[in-house]
Amino acid sequence: MIYADYNATAPMRPEAREAMLAALDLGAANPSSVHRAGRTARAVVERARAQIGGAIGSRAEDILFTSGGTESLALAIQGAVQALDGKATLIVSAIEHEAATKAAGFAGVPVETAYVLASGQVDLDDLKTRLSAWDKALKGTPVLVLMLANNETGILQPVAEAAAMVRGAGGLTVCDAVQGLGKVQVNAALLGADFVALSAHKIGGPQGVGALWHRAGAPLKALLHGGGQERGLRSGTENVAGIAGFGAAAEAAVRDLPKYAALAKHRDTMEARLKAEGGVTVIGEASPRLAGTSNFARPGFRAETQVMAMDLAGVCVSAGSACSSGKVKRSLVLMAMGADDSLAESAIRTSFGWGTKPEDFERVADAWLEAARRTVLKETA
Repeated sequence: MIYADYNATAPMRPEAREAMLAALDLGAANPSSVHRAGRTARAVVERARAQIGGAIGSRAEDILFTSGGTESLALAIQGAVQALDGKATLIVSAIEHEAATKAAGFAGVPVETAYVLASGQVDLDDLKTRLSAWDKALKGTPVLVLMLANNETGILQPVAEAAAMVRGAGGLTVCDAVQGLGKVQVNAALLGADFVALSAHKIGGPQGVGALWHRAGAPLKALLHGGGQERGLRSGTENVAGIAGFGAAAEAAVRDLPKYAALAKHRDTMEARLKAEGGVTVIGEASPRLAGTSNFARPGFRAETQVMAMDLAGVCVSAGSACSSGKVKRSLVLMAMGADDSLAESAIRTSFGWGTKPEDFERVADAWLEAARRTVLKETA
């Protein structure tokens, strides 16, 4: 089997597995307990906090552990709005993950859309114009929600530039860096955001663990109340083994950044072949992208048909966002970029990562071209 769906979930790294097993071998211990066993568990959590802080150039104490990227985004978006007493307007980019858009939709304040260009990047000129005319008395604090790297196309966003504009207007920025961590250099301070959401399973850690970087002093209220863990901002007993795996995965992913960057040349070769032999359109080809992500479309070859054909050939790929309960549907991201229906309905994503071999790219191309020859290519031959 060729696994080409790292943006959905990366296979677990051996470092993460080892860290989790070591944590599990500690036995039963609540990291909030003051006895020796509890202190041992607390040390595991704090070591991982330091590892993740180190991975994004931040202090360990600015890291809050959550159950994943979805909760991190909800805490940042809705927690910030609550801390602002609802005197805010959310500006959510048109290509955000549903975890962000739905959290914004339930925040109880107005939501505006930050449009993107055909390149797939947010329209900074439009954002600048909007913020320059911002009426804070009427609309409250502007809160921008902008991802670092798009999960479908891999296109990188100018977060630092956008965040600087928002800060100049007295606003806040929530950055979804779930797809960026371990693939590009992520530095919380340089991003200029006030909140940065992270997730373990995208970088080879376990599922069900995430983190939120919270700039000291940025307004935030808890959504989950109880024992007061995570500085009172996220109650609930910490997932010690999962957090240990997250920390180890983050450390390994940052170490392997040069290896990930090297995937770009293999991806580009694969895309050139698919264009020449299969007539595909590569989405975001001219934009800065994650090295291991390729989104391409062949009008007339429906995405769900491609995903099933590739699966039968032993290749795992996805269409749209793979986090949408197994659904295959027209890509809203591509539509936001101005793609027509034929492209939006036929786009699939291949994504590669730490365990990918160079020959995997060629085998993915072989499988796709064989599937295409049985359908659209034979009709146009």
